[in-house]
Order: sequence, then structure tokens, then C-alpha cells
Amino acid sequence: AGLGGIGLDTSRELVKRDLKNLVILDRIDNPAVIAELKAINPKVTVTFYPYDVTVPLAETTKLLKTIFAQLKTVDVLINGAGILDDHQIERTIAVNFTGLVNTTTAILDFWDKRKGGPGGVICNIGSVTGFNAIYQVPVYSASKAAVVSFTQSIAKLANVTGVTAFTVNPGITKTTLVHKFNSWLDVETRVAEKLLEHPTQTTLACAQNFVKAIELNKNGAIWKLDLGTLEPIEWTK
Repeated sequence: AGLGGIGLDTSRELVKRDLKNLVILDRIDNPAVIAELKAINPKVTVTFYPYDVTVPLAETTKLLKTIFAQLKTVDVLINGAGILDDHQIERTIAVNFTGLVNTTTAILDFWDKRKGGPGGVICNIGSVTGFNAIYQVPVYSASKAAVVSFTQSIAKLANVTGVTAFTVNPGITKTTLVHKFNSWLDVETRVAEKLLEHPTQTTLACAQNFVKAIELNKNGAIWKLDLGTLEPIEWTK
């Protein structure tokens, strides 16, 4: 999801860099935003494809075939789709975790060095809830813990596949995601308000550190992006 919240500000930061192409996959097209991204740096080719991360694996592979045919090389995949609503249990797991597993699995078809691929870099968006659950939203928190764990495995398989991976894990960031959401079994009716009582960071501060993490490109890193800072988290070995 490159057109909302943290994703949009990260896209704005990315196009300022020396990129050749930025391909955005999102459910909803936003031509005004695509035009804005193109205007920031006309040297970067920005393209948009409609995509829903909950589609089956075969459909993802089909879309990637189109993209790879168009671009020839793709260096980095950023998995950033996410929802926060513990009333929608299956959808939370499908968007936050299953979708990310599927896009990762699908791109390995093109990148895996065992198939003669060039390798690549996967950047997965987790959350600080992945290692420090917000207990009122256990489904969301667990889906993010799954992302961190899955990514650690991908990182350790880099010598087999040639594909490296790391996670960026934002703390509470002022996005539409946190304005209003449901807690699991309504255990907390004011969960959004309570969350926003904590210190937050802007999506811009988060995006700037996000791009720093991409530039550092450290295999297996678990980056915490909180209150405008970027720091590595030590996973219990």
C-alpha cells in the first residue's frame, strides 16, 4: 500500500532518491497522488497497478510477471498493506500476514538464485506491537509478530535464495489507521483514544527513517521506528 499514511510519505521520500522506477500496488487508484509523486522527481518512472493483497498466490505471481516483463529488474519489494480492526479477524490475518507471505513467496519465483534469479531485498512492515503487544488488539499484534518471525526466517535463508529481508516496525504514528478502531471482543471501548494519549510520531518522521532503513539494507534487521528515531531491536536469540 503506497498511497496511504506511512506508505504515501515513504513513497514521497523514495522518489527524492536516485531511483529508476517506483511501482505502487494498491487497492485504490489515486491519480492525483501518482501525479504528485511524478512531479517530485521527473527522473523516476512511477507506475501504478491495482492490487489486493488478499488475492490467491497464483494471481500475485501473474501480476509480478507483468511487472518483471515491463521493468526487467526489480531490486526491492516493500510489503506495506495493513489493517487495524480486531472485529475483522480473518481479514486482519489475510491482509497483515497471509498477503505478505504470498507476495514474498511469489517474488521468489523471479529472484531465487536456485532458479538463476538475481536475488533481491524484501522490506516488510511490522509494528512495535510485533514484539510488544497492544493487548486490546491481540489479533493485530499477533499478525505483526508473525511478520517479524517470518521475515527473520527469510533473512536466514539468504544464503540459499539470494534474497535478504528485514522489518521496519513503526511505533504509534498519526495515521487514519489509529483514529478509530475496534478492540477484540470490545474489551476496550476507547482503545483509539487511549492509544493517542501516548506520544506519537508523524508519518513524515516515520517515512524518513523508513527510507534510512532501506538504504542501510541490513539483512535480518528488526528496525524500530518510534518517536522520530531509528533503532535496531535485539531479538531474543
